[in-house]
Amino acid sequence: MSLVTLLPFIVLIGAMFLMTRSAKKKQQAAAQMRDDMQPGTGVRTIGGMYATVKEIQDDTVILEVAPGVHAVYAKNAIGAVLDDAEYNRIVHGDDELETEGTLVPDDASSLTAGEHADADDDVAKIDLGKKPEDDTAAKDAEVKDAKADGEGDAK
Repeated sequence: MSLVTLLPFIVLIGAMFLMTRSAKKKQQAAAQMRDDMQPGTGVRTIGGMYATVKEIQDDTVILEVAPGVHAVYAKNAIGAVLDDAEYNRIVHGDDELETEGTLVPDDASSLTAGEHADADDDVAKIDLGKKPEDDTAAKDAEVKDAKADGEGDAK
């Protein structure tokens, strides 16, 4: 066999080697991160829940998800161990950063409050060309059709 024939196989084997090596490094880093957990450490689970580590066991950890509320999780469910500053910023909203200028409000209502105090009063009603009696007549016709269909099937 020639070298040209073997070249694709060599490239494939090399790529597989690099991928498995990268995956092993990620697994080792995740295991090291989980081993570095201590009671009182803030964590984020792979599901996105933030909690505080209360107790560490062999394959599980007990997390405090709210004051006085404890849950048992597998160690593999811990996605990230957070430092105290980041955990407090995310969970408690403690913003250590000095912000200058205007802050963005949580909702958009305050952005338009000065323009239109009563937005419902300013909105023009759209006439769809329907009259109230037309609506009642259409409903009565549907009820009659439904009764006629039902009586015909019952006999």
